Amino acid sequence: MRRAFEGNFKDGLDNNKQSPWNDTINETMFNSKKKGSYINLSMEKRKMLKIQNENLLPKGGGSDQPSLEHRVFLHFFIKKEKANVPKYIFKHMSKTLRESQLNNKTWIPYGRLIS
Repeated sequence: MRRAFEGNFKDGLDNNKQSPWNDTINETMFNSKKKGSYINLSMEKRKMLKIQNENLLPKGGGSDQPSLEHRVFLHFFIKKEKANVPKYIFKHMSKTLRESQLNNKTWIPYGRLIS
């Protein structure tokens, strides 16, 4: 990526409703302290979320809702704060690999997943 390992990085954030990040994230994404939904996002923020979910930190199965860590990562981009992108990507890849090993799933060529 030719990007320095520097900038903000938040790890270990639970999807806790009491997290101090929730108000900050909601203000950034929805211009409100109240949590909104995908439909309430501006077109620019929808595109950024789509790019993040499909290219930078792909989501595999499960919920359509981004985790708190994913939303914090997006917050850094929206606010134009430096984020440690390589660290986020490496952490996401490690977590995905660990989860696939715990679930006894095997990756085979062309991205198909078998159990």
